[in-house]
Formats: sequence, structure tokens, C-alpha cells
Amino acid sequence: MRTTDLPASITSRAAAVYVRQSTPGQVHENLESQRRQYALADLARSYGFHEVHVIDGDLGRSGSGLAERPGFEHRVTLVCSGTIGAVFALEASRLARNGRDWHRLVDLCGIVDTRVIDGDGVYDPRRPNDRLLLGLKGTMSEFELTLLHSRLADAKTAKAKRGEFRMQVPVGYVWPLGGQVELDPDERVQGLIRLVFQKFDELGSGHKVLFWMRKHAVEFYGQQRTGGPGDKSTRLWRPTTYRQILSILKSPFYAGVYAFGKRETKVTVSDGRAHKTMKNRASEADWTVRIAGHHPAYIDEAHYERNRQRLAQNHFAEQSPNAKSARGGRALLAGLLRCARCHSSE
Repeated sequence: MRTTDLPASITSRAAAVYVRQSTPGQVHENLESQRRQYALADLARSYGFHEVHVIDGDLGRSGSGLAERPGFEHRVTLVCSGTIGAVFALEASRLARNGRDWHRLVDLCGIVDTRVIDGDGVYDPRRPNDRLLLGLKGTMSEFELTLLHSRLADAKTAKAKRGEFRMQVPVGYVWPLGGQVELDPDERVQGLIRLVFQKFDELGSGHKVLFWMRKHAVEFYGQQRTGGPGDKSTRLWRPTTYRQILSILKSPFYAGVYAFGKRETKVTVSDGRAHKTMKNRASEADWTVRIAGHHPAYIDEAHYERNRQRLAQNHFAEQSPNAKSARGGRALLAGLLRCARCHSSE
């Protein structure tokens, strides 16, 4: 259906203008797309609608179905109430990028006699030809998103295999634009990193390293307010935390290893919706990319492996060949307990 002559039974109801952009970056940078989508309110009035609801609660949210979209649910609620005569979107893919949400919306619009209007025309979901065209648009939109994600993931992996995919480097390193990974030029930062490794070798425990650094008032580099990575004047130094020490001891980056794909995506279904989470992979053998000698190192790989094994032995929650005294060891409090009755003066 391609006509601007909508029946009075449609224009007497309200129009819903759905505004969506997939990422926060698009919200801040792609302002022209926002203007065009908000301008659909004027298009709705030109069709004869007097009441127009602009739904923009999904700005910065993906339409793939993995993220909650309050704006989409609000729009579905309005359609189900029968008070919406037409749903406007800049293009059909803005409405939904997954088949489940798309067909759900089209079905509801057909039940309550609500039109779907985009830049190409007007569609009546009750008409077989319009329903077929809407179905094709939804399928193509979903396929396009899947293909796009696949291409981006393949390109990212290919770049990572060359060691060129830029990532946030840990404290003690800088990665200038157009350059290679380097040690932080600030000698104080370099000294701090080497001190953590030195004290861990000496004391044998991350907590002991923390207590030593707190006792000697050793501050840890916090963050930068402005400026480049080598700008000393913009750095904040704060009391050391246990997490900061562990992040140094556990990271293979300090051994000169470039690692990509250490985390994997896990998708679960809850309340009828898919939820995507990230979790650590169990073994280094599962990493997508591992390049040794990629950049200057603070310690060698053998040193890194020793640190990792010692942390595992110290960690009660992990399996270790050496049982801990407080968690099932054979020498639990040996020589420290005495019977109060036998030891009494009686």
C-alpha cells in the first residue's frame, strides 16, 4: 500500500514515531540521523494525525534483541491498547533487528488495524502483499545485522593476529597512535611495576605486598584527567588496592605477551529474552590470539608462569596440589591447640 490517503479510522487515532540509534557513539555523533527521525513527527501530521507520540527511550540501544528496549515495549503497549493508528520509522530496520520482535509487532499491528509507515510508504499488515513485503524487510534487516557483525568480528580477529588491533594497555605501558607498544616513559610508574613483582617474589602473597605498600605509603597510579599518556602533570596517585596488585601479577601483558580473545560470550535465555554476558576463558589454550615477544616486557614468561602458579596455590577457591591448612590440610593448627581440662591446675 503506497498512498497518503489514510482512512479516518486510522488518522483519528494517535501516531507513534519510533526513534532509535544502536550505540551511544551514534547518539553523540550521528546527529543528522536523529534530526531525520524526529522529523517524522511532522510527516505524521502531514498524513492527518493530530496526536503524535515520539518514543525515543531506545536511543543508544541495539535492536538485535539482546538488550532491553523500554521504548520498544512502550510502543507495543500503545499498539495493543488500540490507540495508535500508525507506527512511523525512518526505515523498517529501526523498528527491530531480530525476527521475533519484528513479527510480534507486525502481528499486533494487523490485529488492531495499525499501519506501519517508513520512508518507502504505507503498509497495512492485514493485506497479504504488504504483510509479505514487511516480512521480507524484517528478514533482510536481521540478515544484514548478522552479516555485519560477522564481518566486523573477522576483521578484528585478522588484525589481532598481526598484533595490530589496539586495546587498552595496562598501567606501565603506552600505545601511541601510529606507533608500537612502549614502556611508560615515567620512571616512577616503571619503578612501581617492578616493585610489585619484586615484593611478590620476596613475600609470596598479594595481600602481603598490599600490606607492605600500605605500610610504606606507596601510592599507585590512578588515572589521567586530560592530555596524553606521558603527561605526568595529569596523573593521579592514590593508595594502592589489592585489585591493582592482582591485575599486575595476573596479566601476561607484562611478560611481553599480546593476548586477544581471553573472554568468550555466553548467551542465556531469561524471561523469554536473550542475555549476553562475558566470562573468562579457563585456559590460555582457548585464547584466539597469543603473540609472545610482542612488546617490551617487565618480566619473562617463566617468571609470569611462576607468579600465576603461586597465586593459584594461595587462592582457596582454586584447586591446588598443596592443601591449605585452613581448608583441609593435614596439619590443621598442629601444636596450637591444648585441652583446657588436661592443662588445668587440677
